Amino acid sequence: MPPRDNPTARQARLGCELRKLRERAGRTAREAAGLISTDQAKISHMEAGRIGISEARIRRLASFYACDDATLIEALCAISREYRGQFWWDEYRGVLAPGFLNIAELEHHAIHMCCLQSVTLPGLIQTPQYARALFEGVLPKLPEDEVEARVEHRMRRQAVLDREKPPKFDVIVHEAGLRMRVGGREVARGQLVRLLEAADRPDVTVRVIPFASEKFVEVTQTVLYAGGAAPQLDTVHIDAPFGGVQLDAVADLNRYRMQLDFAQRVSLAPEESRSFIHHIARDL
Repeated sequence: MPPRDNPTARQARLGCELRKLRERAGRTAREAAGLISTDQAKISHMEAGRIGISEARIRRLASFYACDDATLIEALCAISREYRGQFWWDEYRGVLAPGFLNIAELEHHAIHMCCLQSVTLPGLIQTPQYARALFEGVLPKLPEDEVEARVEHRMRRQAVLDREKPPKFDVIVHEAGLRMRVGGREVARGQLVRLLEAADRPDVTVRVIPFASEKFVEVTQTVLYAGGAAPQLDTVHIDAPFGGVQLDAVADLNRYRMQLDFAQRVSLAPEESRSFIHHIARDL
C-alpha cells in the first residue's frame, strides 16, 4: 500500500514512539531496516505513521532496541491492530477537519481523562442544544450541514462514558463557564442539569473553581489530559477552532499535569461543587 498522506494522531504516535525507542538505543534507521528486511525509506514512513507495522515487527524492533517495558510494547501492538479496522469517526473523514477525528480517537482509547474548562462545558457532557449553539456562534458562520455534522459527531463521542467500563473522567470547570448563557436561558439551564446528572455517575467527578477563589489558575485554554494504556502514551489535547492540537512531549505533559493538579487543589470539593452548580441553575 502507498504511504498515507494524513495519518491519524494515534497512528503518528505509534511511529513516534518507535523512533524514540530506536534513538534511545543508538540504532540507525538503516540498522532497523536490515533487521526486518525492508528499506530505510519504509522505516521513515513507519516512524511518521504513514504506513502500518505488524505486531511481529514491533516486537522484533523492541527486542533489538533492548526495550523491556512490556506495558508499552503491548500498547504499541494494540495500536498496530487498530490499523486493520474502521471506527465510527472514520465516517467523518473529509466531512470534518482531522482534529475532530483525533479527539474522538483519543477519548476512545483513553484509560482516564481530566479536563479544565473556562467558558464552556466539556464536549463529553454537552446537550445537543448547547453544542449547536456553540457551533452556530462560530465566525465566519458555518454552513448548516457542517453545524449538524459537528453536533452529531460530538454526541457520538459521548458513548465512551456509557461503556461497561468507562474511563475515569475528572472535570474542572470555572464558574465563568457555568454562568455563560450559551443558547439562551433555557439551553443554559438544561446544560447545567446535564452536568449535574453527569456528576452523579461513579466514574465522573466534577469540581468548580469559583470567582471567589483567590488562587489564580491559567484557564484561558481548554485542556484535556488523556491517560494512555502506557504512561508514554499520555496525551494533552488543547482545544482550537479547527479541532485542536495534541501534545506529547515530556515537558508539556509535566506542565499540564501540574496545572491540573493545582486546579483540583483550589477548586471546590465535589459535593460543594454540585451544590454550587445547583444554585446557579436554580437562579437562571
